Amino acid sequence: MPNSPELAELKVTPSALTADEIDAAAERIAHIIDATPLQLSERLSALTGARVYLKREDLQVVRSYKLRGAYNLITQLSGTERAAGVVTASAGNHAQGVAFACRTMEIQGRIYVPANTPKQKRDRIMVHGGDFVQLIPTGETYDAAAAAAAADVERTGATMVPPFDDARTAAGQGTIAAEILEQLGQTPDSVVVPVGGGGCIAGIATYLRERAPRTAIVGVEPVGAASMTAALVAGGPVTLPDVEPFVDGAAVRRVGDLPYAVVSDLGASVVSHASLPLVAGTRAGRLPGKGSANFVMTQVDEGAICTAMLELYQNEGIIAEPAGALSVTALGQLDLEPGSIVVCLISGGNNDVSRYGEILERSLVHLGLKHYFLVDFPQEPGALRGFLDEVLGPDDDITLFEYVKRNNRETGAALVGIELGSADALPALLDRMSNSRIQVEQLEPGSPAYRYLT
Repeated sequence: MPNSPELAELKVTPSALTADEIDAAAERIAHIIDATPLQLSERLSALTGARVYLKREDLQVVRSYKLRGAYNLITQLSGTERAAGVVTASAGNHAQGVAFACRTMEIQGRIYVPANTPKQKRDRIMVHGGDFVQLIPTGETYDAAAAAAAADVERTGATMVPPFDDARTAAGQGTIAAEILEQLGQTPDSVVVPVGGGGCIAGIATYLRERAPRTAIVGVEPVGAASMTAALVAGGPVTLPDVEPFVDGAAVRRVGDLPYAVVSDLGASVVSHASLPLVAGTRAGRLPGKGSANFVMTQVDEGAICTAMLELYQNEGIIAEPAGALSVTALGQLDLEPGSIVVCLISGGNNDVSRYGEILERSLVHLGLKHYFLVDFPQEPGALRGFLDEVLGPDDDITLFEYVKRNNRETGAALVGIELGSADALPALLDRMSNSRIQVEQLEPGSPAYRYLT
């Protein structure tokens, strides 16, 4: 039961979303949406022992699945509603879907996005919408943009096009599941779905529960924005005090009431990977495999997401945005039986190339290959050379060196970034540092000092 006044009433019911409505949505959007490929990944199949398929929504015309929901909603508007125009808030992908629909149906739209929305996404919004949309960056989070959009609707009488908290949006997004079943020609054992506001997993889970009830459903959130997990633990949607904005497509502080009602009604439980911090009330464990009827939510670390993004690019040539790689990242947490059929939704590919420096950095830290230290060098000839010769290993490399203080005549403190040849070389490096007469302090990820680096 809800445990706070904020959760006292949910004004939606799961009955607002059905498999029949999702089939109807598929018919409505068929002339706009081309079925995206369902591709067998030889690499991921070899790594897991399962048959892993990738549902390539990154190849959608707007490079994400969001067009499905936006178009399904807008195409059902009355003439009066279309004349009043539409308004939406989005982290970027839903905005592109709305923009595309506005231009295609010649409807005026105003789109509110967080100010930190990647430039690539903002540029694409305007390409898809042209003269039919106005882009309005506001606030630092999706929730701030949503508040501004709601105020716009109240002020102008325009129609809101929610990115996830509407049965019409979720039904359009749920058409992905109908395509998967048709393309696969058989029932998958597991379908792995990224989760932000919850509309996509609400639609997909609804369809699978009615049309393929033996399929296990796995919802995946980033650790820094696990709003569906928080809702399931609390007994209803709650507003997270803050979110990590890196996975911008899933950085939602509060899931929608409708998605929560659907996910909760279908019996979703929370399972956290043992290597990750547990959310209060959750249990550690492995996720279900072949033949399970379970529906679970789990979380993955942002660094692991970056590693998955790079591997998808380097091996399959897939440019996935952070949210788009959530499902593949979670594969390591699945107990998969050999030969079981697993479908991972690659939800979007709107990634700004300028972000790859940060993506590589986060991946190296996650893999244990990148470490930072504060080093106090004695101000004497040969101090730096001694550090290089006596402390660094043969495969270690300095990637950052910056003096912190320049006016101290006794010691020279420096911030030093070291990339290791292998993660298991760290203990030996730390031993050499402790045996050196140079004072060294390791900066731990998550510490106040470390946050200045990222």
